[in-house]
Amino acid sequence: MNQSMINSAVTMGQVQTKLDSIGHNLANANTTGYKRRDTNFADLLVQQVNNQPVISQEAGRQTPYGIRRGAGAAVAQTAIRFQQGTMQETGRPLDVALTEPGYFFEIAETEDGDRRFTRDGAFYLSPNPAAQGENHLVNSEGEFVLSSTGEPISVPSTYEDLRINEAGTIQITLEDGTIEDVAELQIVNVTKPQLLTSIGTNSFIFPDLEVLDADIGDVLEEAAGTEIISQFSLEMSNVDTGKEMADMLDAQRFYQFNSRAIGITDQMMGIVTNLR
Repeated sequence: MNQSMINSAVTMGQVQTKLDSIGHNLANANTTGYKRRDTNFADLLVQQVNNQPVISQEAGRQTPYGIRRGAGAAVAQTAIRFQQGTMQETGRPLDVALTEPGYFFEIAETEDGDRRFTRDGAFYLSPNPAAQGENHLVNSEGEFVLSSTGEPISVPSTYEDLRINEAGTIQITLEDGTIEDVAELQIVNVTKPQLLTSIGTNSFIFPDLEVLDADIGDVLEEAAGTEIISQFSLEMSNVDTGKEMADMLDAQRFYQFNSRAIGITDQMMGIVTNLR
């Protein structure tokens, strides 16, 4: 009976992880470019108990021999799903969306030198303190958006109009009507997105590729100039709130079932203890 309580307690702790993941998905249902996370379970160690040593006495048995005693369930994987989200028109010139899955914008490196990628195309202009009349293109966190040359993108503050074409080329119209190409957005095609690790703020990095015995060229391809960009729109999250709510109800019922199992086991132990 103690084993039954242990199994239920272990499983409840793992189910809480799934509930946390669902809650995170629901909280980011309206976050631009957010990718939902799915939680998968697996059985823990199963012990085989051969309680009948004489096989001849098992004649007519339809089930496998012995008793298999589990140790509960555990989270096997929390996977990020990179399916395309819905498009929402905003009418804002600095809002751009990637129209194909697997592609990412590149933003400034982390302090550790890791390349960072995002699907969030809500960009802004931030004044450059080192050059008056010049702005840097940044994301919502104030981090530089990189060009195809790997450098931060600078935009003059005196432009009249700003356009970003399907290939990611930023064009501005100056006060005198001159059209000028400023830069080209850095786009990468991540060929193995399952290796990406989320670091918050809607951005991803690759883990230590040396541990994976891989090179950066094995997991992504440079794709600057690919015609997959839509201006004046944003890619919303790929969270299906209806599915998430249904999964939450299932997880809650599973949690309650294991909680009830602990209660019943406790009652049984109480009965055994009070036997005279």
